[in-house]
Amino acid sequence: MASSKTMASLLSHVILDLDGTLLNTDCIVNQVIKLSLVKYGKKWDGKMAHRIVGKTPFEAAAAIVEDYQLPCSIEEFISIITPTFSDQWCNIKALPGANRLIEHLRSNKVPMALASNSPKLNIEAKLSCHHGWKESFSAIVGGNEVEIGKPSPKIFLEAAKRMNVDPSLCLVIEDSLPGVLAGKAAGMVVVAVPSLPKQAALYSSADEVINSLLDLHPEKWGLPAFEDWIEGTLPIDPWFIGGPVIKGFGRGSKVLGIPTANLAAENFSDLLSDHTSGVYFGWAGLSNRGIYKMVMSIGWNPYFDNTEKTIEPWLLHTFDEDFYGEELRLAIVGYIRPEANFPSLESLIARIHEDGRIAEKALDLPIYASYKDSPYLATSLQQQSNCQ
Repeated sequence: MASSKTMASLLSHVILDLDGTLLNTDCIVNQVIKLSLVKYGKKWDGKMAHRIVGKTPFEAAAAIVEDYQLPCSIEEFISIITPTFSDQWCNIKALPGANRLIEHLRSNKVPMALASNSPKLNIEAKLSCHHGWKESFSAIVGGNEVEIGKPSPKIFLEAAKRMNVDPSLCLVIEDSLPGVLAGKAAGMVVVAVPSLPKQAALYSSADEVINSLLDLHPEKWGLPAFEDWIEGTLPIDPWFIGGPVIKGFGRGSKVLGIPTANLAAENFSDLLSDHTSGVYFGWAGLSNRGIYKMVMSIGWNPYFDNTEKTIEPWLLHTFDEDFYGEELRLAIVGYIRPEANFPSLESLIARIHEDGRIAEKALDLPIYASYKDSPYLATSLQQQSNCQ
């Protein structure tokens, strides 16, 4: 039998899951189910989300009816939530890296298929909201088109059949454990992108587990490499956030040795759900001081075992005094790496300083340097000037 490495060197086709892999469906699902449960006097428990990830709509509904002991049949619950879901299809955002991946494979003429446990009509409705997606796939297989959905391999085998390719030549990209198991059972190479935090250990059967699509390296599997990385950084569509500093170390954090500025994560919960955990960089504007280079982490901070997603900018500058309460505006323009576990606090600090060196150098490049002049960063400074 060929090894995974040998198989990978021959890969020519890609099969993608949709919900949770390309689309941030989980956010909409949680909202719809949360509102539906209120009607029954129940409260949605986010810790139970893993029970429905990767399931067919019927299986997911069955799990909810059972877990929350709802006084209705599975069919009745589906009839209640389906209209709401249908109204939300076009509000589902693409996950970070999804558009980039689809465009990359399409431009390099890598055949793609879509294989989802969702019904075919639902898949097409979701795809219609994202320009160019439907035309990019040479095959689209819905869960209602096979005898049994994931974790059965049938849906992936059907996708390979429609592309007229041997299953061993296919790379599957999946976010759910049922999807990973289905891909491996089909004899395919599988990259897992877990949609739930801190679940990577459950995906040991996958050939690789990555944090997000931003961290995919197709060349590892014999496919064309991305060519958009610059000096160890990945340019992203810029996004802007800001708020008062709830905790700051103007003379430098005693632990990190560089100034940190904590913002209230609850103020950005919707925005944080749209962005993968990891280390980013850009520009920071402090209302009373100026604009500085910045590195920022988003995530659960594995070393400190946080239970909530946090946001923490590190300002690449030395200050003479603290900046508690000041307004901080951020322009995030690039990505460096995924969130990672470190064996010690010392190794974490060393990597943070390495991230800082990467950002310092990259932000001098024209593609990033221009954002320092963003009106958003300068607004608070201008307001202060006008008041003097």
